[in-house]
Amino acid sequence: MIDATGHVELIREVFRYTQAFQGKTFVLQLDDSIVLRSTVTSLMRDLVLLHRTGIRIVIVAGARQRIDEILERYNVACEKHRGVRISSPEAIPFIKMAAFDSANRVMTSLAGQGVNAVIGNWVRARSLGVVDGIDFQDAGAVDKIRVDLLRGVIDQGAIPILPCIGWSASGKPYNVSSRQLATELAVALQATKLFFLAEIDPLSANRYTLDPDMDTTPEGRISRLTVDQATRFGVLNEGLADDLGCELVGLGLRAAKRGVERVHIIDGRSQGVVLREIFSNLGVGTMVHANQYESIRAMTRADVPDVYRLMQPLVRRGLLVSRSESDLHEQMEDYVVFETDGMVHGCAALHIYDESQAEIAGLAVDDDYEHFGIGQRMVQFLLEVAQRAGLHQVFVLTTQASDWFEQLGFRHASVEDLVPIKRERYDHSRKSRVLIYDLA
Repeated sequence: MIDATGHVELIREVFRYTQAFQGKTFVLQLDDSIVLRSTVTSLMRDLVLLHRTGIRIVIVAGARQRIDEILERYNVACEKHRGVRISSPEAIPFIKMAAFDSANRVMTSLAGQGVNAVIGNWVRARSLGVVDGIDFQDAGAVDKIRVDLLRGVIDQGAIPILPCIGWSASGKPYNVSSRQLATELAVALQATKLFFLAEIDPLSANRYTLDPDMDTTPEGRISRLTVDQATRFGVLNEGLADDLGCELVGLGLRAAKRGVERVHIIDGRSQGVVLREIFSNLGVGTMVHANQYESIRAMTRADVPDVYRLMQPLVRRGLLVSRSESDLHEQMEDYVVFETDGMVHGCAALHIYDESQAEIAGLAVDDDYEHFGIGQRMVQFLLEVAQRAGLHQVFVLTTQASDWFEQLGFRHASVEDLVPIKRERYDHSRKSRVLIYDLA
């Protein structure tokens, strides 16, 4: 018999996300280097699993590597400028051959999983023309996407696959970037998520210049970037010419600014990477997000079990005073929670005693999320609440976190500095240290 106790939270998280994403649209751009790998069967199996849970999957098939192979085989020269292929009329038939070959590989793999997939001509393109004195010939940009036709295919239960080819109004084919096509497609479909799957190592602080407020995991992976942070990321790293990570962050920023909720940059070589990125708040790649990914809000009755669970490890370690679920219900109006995608990962309370003093108490953060600065954000939020309420001081009682509170601007004080009601209730057996933040 398998003991699933340690996986309960993961199971809950998966079910929560599955319900939240049902009926939503995910656009996935797959570099053909990923499609050509032996692990593509596993990837397609995961995409089919998502499809069968009610998520609307749309795939853009990249073909850069395959185009290079076909052009070399037939001895057709095509130069690139700033990563864009200068596509001559002589090369276009071979580029089309490679693009549809890559799309067919995706369709064949999906068919092997028992799912209908359709390769279609849903993209109208226009010529890139001459840029910086360079004539890109038959390289194109997305002009319009036939969203109505695409949605019709999706509504029939099939997975659309778009090759990196677009056609003009007169039927002329153009070679378009699959990554830019996926970006435009996600915007046009109002997708909830856009994924870029490439042969790319996780974006890391070791490679890129970051601002201090950009979130990284303990291993240094850039876990997520807001629109503002992604903008600054581009400026800080503009010297990295032709860097794939910078290109994808830039495309993610473009999509996020235009309404795509979340853009995920992930290493497509890793097994199960899409599922791990979706069904985990921490993810495995880098996310550029436009919506309110994380929020501090008032605690509700439905949050009480999660808050109680969050506090127990800290109670056992002597960091928090024990509180029952009944206690939390009684003081519910004092508490706020830190929520990510419907999951509570932090909590804290602001107990106001009189017109001059309040206490921050019950501060707890999920161990897996401590490095994201959630505790500091909640404390700063509550300090602002106290300031708006016209209070003069906020105090904390702590046994082991005095250094941390000092870094936030609290100063050491004594029990005699507390309001009378708190002095009377002070537990001398715990010998908690008193720290005060002066709002004035």
